[in-house]
Order: sequence, then C-alpha cells, then structure tokens
Amino acid sequence: MSQVVETGIIAPMSLPEKTSNAVHILAIESGYEGQRIDNFLINYLKGVPKSLVYRILRKGEVRVNKGRIQASYRLQVGDQVRIPPVRMAEKEPQTRLDDRLLNRLEAAILFEDKRVIVLNKPSGLAVHGGSGLNFGVIEAVRQMRPDERQLELVHRLDRDTSGCLLIAKKRSALRSLHELMRTGGIDKRYLALVNGHWHRDRIDVDVPLLKNTLQGGERVVVVDPRGKESLTRFSVRQRYSHYMLVEARLMTGRTHQIRVHAAHLDTPILGDDKYGDAEANKQARSLGLKRLFLHAETLRFRWPDEKQDQHFKAPLEPELNKFLSALK
Repeated sequence: MSQVVETGIIAPMSLPEKTSNAVHILAIESGYEGQRIDNFLINYLKGVPKSLVYRILRKGEVRVNKGRIQASYRLQVGDQVRIPPVRMAEKEPQTRLDDRLLNRLEAAILFEDKRVIVLNKPSGLAVHGGSGLNFGVIEAVRQMRPDERQLELVHRLDRDTSGCLLIAKKRSALRSLHELMRTGGIDKRYLALVNGHWHRDRIDVDVPLLKNTLQGGERVVVVDPRGKESLTRFSVRQRYSHYMLVEARLMTGRTHQIRVHAAHLDTPILGDDKYGDAEANKQARSLGLKRLFLHAETLRFRWPDEKQDQHFKAPLEPELNKFLSALK
C-alpha cells in the first residue's frame, strides 16, 4: 500500500522525502493559479523525464480534486493535486553558502517589495547553478529569503556582466513581467566600453543572430540570416583616445546580443574573451581592466495596475569607475 503525504505547496521542486512509494496530496496556494498542470509537474518533479510526466497524466494517476484532468488543465487556488509515487534521483543536501557571499548580495539589493527584488549583480557570478556550477544568484537569494517560496529569475545576465537583475517573489509578478518583456514593456539599457570609434553618435544594429555550438560544447552566437531578428540601439556617452563608452538599449533579448552586435561594428567590448579583440583586451588589462566591461545600468517598466513607471539604476562597480577615471 502506498503511503499518502499531505502538504501545501512549499517551493517548486521541493517534494518532501522523494520516496518511490509515497502519494503526495498538494494544496495549491496563491501564485500558482493559472499555470498548466503539465508545466507545474515538470517544474515540481525536477529531474523526472517529461515523457513520464505526460504518461502519469494520460493514465489518470494525477488527480485534481479527486478527478482526472487533461495536461492543459489550469490550476486554481485551493485545488487538491494528487501526485502518484514517482521514482526520483536523490539530490544531495544543499550546501549552506558562505556568509560573505550572502552579505555581499544583501548589500547589492537596490530595491525590494512584495513583488520583486532588484539587485546589482556582481560580475563573475552566474545567475543560476548548472553546467558545473553548484549555485548562482537565484540559489543564494533563496537562502537569503527562506520564507519566500516562489522566487524566480525574471531574466538572465551573462556571468561576467554586472548590473540590474530582476527576481520575482510571486508567480503573478513573474507572469506580468514576462508579458511586459514579450510586448516590449521593459526598457533595459547597458553601459559598455568598446574598442574603436564610430563616425556617428547613434547607431542601430539590426542583424539576425543564430546560436551555434563549437566543438567542445562552447556556445557562441553568430550573425546569420537564418537567425532570429535582433535590434540593439547604441549611443555614445563618452569618447576616449582609443575607446568609447556607449549605451546599448536592447530592443530584443537574444543571447549575447550586445556583445555580438558590438563586434559586428568592429568595435568589440573590452574584456570580452569570446567575441572581443585579443590585443585590445591585453592592452586594457595592462591598464587595469580585469573583467568584461558590460553593465546593465537601468531597468524601467510599469506594472499593469499602476500609473507610474518603476525605474532602477545600478551604479558601476568601483573597478570600472577607476578604469574610466584613468582614461580621462
């Protein structure tokens, strides 16, 4: 006979005691309403093959309020979801992260309310674990805010990019922000120091980008007519003898978009080891630049239920300010 475990929703991917002989009855709390049951199970049963998720749905082993449902069923607050025994790989206990890192991220928070956290992500820290990394920003923030059970990244930043990063505290906020991203309702602007000069102060780069994979598994993005439409609007903030400090406004959100578009103009971002100029990077390092000079400076958006914009600005790290001062 299978054991029955009753629990409320605590956090995605956090079934208590993932044993193969336990039936779990979950009470859906606010924030999960409107989500399809198949997507909910895929996130909740982290590591279980999607084929198995759809199989247990098809066979009626997953019940909502004691009734069979289709994969397209959308959850409601108060629904009682029965999840059958599922064999899952055991996860190693999560390691408590170093307090120095947690304190550093706590100090990097620019804004926090009941819906979002906005922080100034440090360069060199990935936004999430995986690909050989045990943790990233989201895992650290979940340790910092253990009572917040629905924390999710709204968007991503490259590991070496610093600046404004949005984290949703509720699924309703996450859905609203993703809808704003799809409709162009989030204005994201970056600062980059590029090698070289343009004749004009404003340039739009409208060339398609295609993800590619090199031998060895390294992911790169290339300009290719088969790629996705991509648009970056550049404007010059400051000119130096060999470099320019430019603002890059993302009109689309492709992987490595600003870095590839800047390189396409023959003015690659300094410190970019993947798309940059090796000699220019070497010269910049000799002058004190030890990282990619790309920073998500501002975020602006408006909640659907409000009349004023939310506007956030992340200051440059001291290392970058010091480098710019030296150039002057």
